[in-house]
Amino acid sequence: MIDLELYRVFYCTAKSGSLSKAAQELFITQPAVTHAIRQLEEKLGERLFVRTSKGVRLTREGEALFPYVEQAYHLLRAGERKIAELQNLLTGELKLSAGDALCRHYLLPHLEAFHERHPDIRIQVTNRTTPETIQLLKDGRVDLGIVDLPVADEQLEIREGPVLHDIFVAGEKYRHLAARPVPLAELVRYPLLMLERTSNTRRYIEECAAKRGVNIAPDIELGSIDLLIAFARAGLGVASVVREFAPAELDGRTLFEIRLDEPLPARRIGIATLKGVPLSPATRRFIRQLLPEMPGEEE
Repeated sequence: MIDLELYRVFYCTAKSGSLSKAAQELFITQPAVTHAIRQLEEKLGERLFVRTSKGVRLTREGEALFPYVEQAYHLLRAGERKIAELQNLLTGELKLSAGDALCRHYLLPHLEAFHERHPDIRIQVTNRTTPETIQLLKDGRVDLGIVDLPVADEQLEIREGPVLHDIFVAGEKYRHLAARPVPLAELVRYPLLMLERTSNTRRYIEECAAKRGVNIAPDIELGSIDLLIAFARAGLGVASVVREFAPAELDGRTLFEIRLDEPLPARRIGIATLKGVPLSPATRRFIRQLLPEMPGEEE
């Protein structure tokens, strides 16, 4: 087993790109940094850095090693934070990530209530898509991810949250489509407004459509459900949205739900954590708030 301190020196040097800056951050001398890097290179049998006029940069082998060391570094820091929280339950940190719609329509009310109950818990929210949120979890940068299901990843533990229904809506221009149930194959002939391809919601709808032999080719791709609703109201096409995230907008006056003759299968919000990583008291309390009926979540 290689001394973890060598990896710490490697990480700080790679992040700063400078032996002297790494030495300052680690409170050791520059020769000590150089010696530690040489030791690590000898143990691994590969050169990890090359000198440049501005400092040092990673070799190809160093670049291959860096993401693993970075992930381990963040996980170790997470472990230190969790120990500190155990020492004083009145303090702690809740670090989570969720997509735009999940943040606004699902997460925000829960965060408001949680902050009111636990004002000393520091809350950090990162707004990312479901695939990006999953990567943040794996990198140890967040403790909790609120994701659009389905998600299949053996490294994650997924707790199922509320049900979501994917529907299509339109403004006055395409209101006639709301008069009767419409086959999906017919609906896609009209201008389609959908979330960007990187979103889990978009992928799910495309997969459902493919199973019915229908190809989804949107005319406009947008980054949020709010924008999709606005564009649909403006008559630019038929938008794919989540019913639970647009209850107020479906007023029957300016925005209309277009019923499919065969509705898309319902899915759920997922509460994702990394397997094998102990949850902090703050994270456990927040999961309990999100899923009060979930058994086995110890405080």
